[in-house]
Amino acid sequence: MAQQNDDTKNGMSRKDFVRNASLAAGGVFLSTFPAMGGQRNKSNEMLKIALIGCGGRGTGAANQALTADSGNQLVAMADAFRDRLDDCYETLSKRYGDTEQLNVPEDHKFTGFDAYKKAIQLADVVILATPPGFRPVHFEEAVNADKHVFMEKPLATDVPGIHKILEAGKLAEQKNLNVVVGLQRHYQNSYREVSKRVHGGEIGSIVGGQVYWNSDGVWVRPREDGQTEMEYQMRNWYYFNWLCGDHILEQHIHNIDVANWMIGEYPASAQGMGGREVRNGKEHGQIFDHHFVEFTYPSGAVIASQCRHQEGTMNRVSEFFQTTEGTIDTAGDRGIITSWDGETLYDHNADGDINPYQQEHNELFAAIRNGEVINDTERSAKSTLTAIMGRMATYSGDVISWEDAMNGSKKLVPDALSWDSEPPVTPDENGNYPVPVPGVTDVLT
Repeated sequence: MAQQNDDTKNGMSRKDFVRNASLAAGGVFLSTFPAMGGQRNKSNEMLKIALIGCGGRGTGAANQALTADSGNQLVAMADAFRDRLDDCYETLSKRYGDTEQLNVPEDHKFTGFDAYKKAIQLADVVILATPPGFRPVHFEEAVNADKHVFMEKPLATDVPGIHKILEAGKLAEQKNLNVVVGLQRHYQNSYREVSKRVHGGEIGSIVGGQVYWNSDGVWVRPREDGQTEMEYQMRNWYYFNWLCGDHILEQHIHNIDVANWMIGEYPASAQGMGGREVRNGKEHGQIFDHHFVEFTYPSGAVIASQCRHQEGTMNRVSEFFQTTEGTIDTAGDRGIITSWDGETLYDHNADGDINPYQQEHNELFAAIRNGEVINDTERSAKSTLTAIMGRMATYSGDVISWEDAMNGSKKLVPDALSWDSEPPVTPDENGNYPVPVPGVTDVLT
């Protein structure tokens, strides 16, 4: 069975992903995934979409939004960089250039740190796909402007950002705005079917488990001549915590979120260890290359969480749980429930399942058309906080309680940024960035 991970999020198979390696450089080859999305039904009005963040994920999300409903039209685009916006537009033009679904005139293409404000005003639905450090302020702007939202995970890189997201999410609820978050396993049949059986009591209570995101790692964008420090960090954003939050947050959140979902709780505490053994050059900024965290839940369940970015090591992206009556095994389109006596109680058949990256957009636009409301904000924000809590534990070496994390005041993302700003983290005289040290680093204040 195929293993679900970020490789398929643009509607491409793993084979396609490997062949189209330029995705990692910002380009995207659009999928030939069939348009199984919702049709225009109750309303025939064109839904105008603004894309904020035109990298690989943003391009893929825009494609999926246009595929979801023939009445959707991309009308505005915004990114920090003009070349990335142009690459995205060119890619979308190959599929939609001859249709009315792509209608972004030159004066609707915006660049810079404040570009999002102009694009949001032109749309009914906003796609937020920039590096996650910007998500809170972008989401707040979209909700204040009464827009429906699709936003990528994670939802913030620091706790003040989490609080901003939660407040905006409550306002979105009051305004009956749809908010779908790119934790796509919630839109995947295999996970939905397993969850239904777990919460229906068919396999008892979860007492423990293991969740994994172990892989070779992701792209590195080298420093180029003439770049300011701000431009370099914005281009190589994955390696700076104020923008990315480390890979325990940026990618492993998927598996941590599944643990929260299946257990039906958020952790009471976390403790763990981590560091950087092989990915430790100047170009790797300040993040770790491995984390191992024990999350303890109020029910007493303990989840061992591990994520690693080291080439040549075991790859695994999956979740495995032990219950009072058996085991649960999930990964991609795999969903297997087995009793302790070895009987297979459920084995998901994924034939005909829709790609969850497409399904989340299908359901978003169907809800808008039908006058229904989806709001993923709170659970997604709390899974984001769970991953931040794990990072706090590995960076500090301390036991971090949920209350500690929720009350943390350490702010990573500045309130105002410009190309002339000094980034919140800068290199020393040798070009090295400060790396967290367990036992020394303060992660809360």
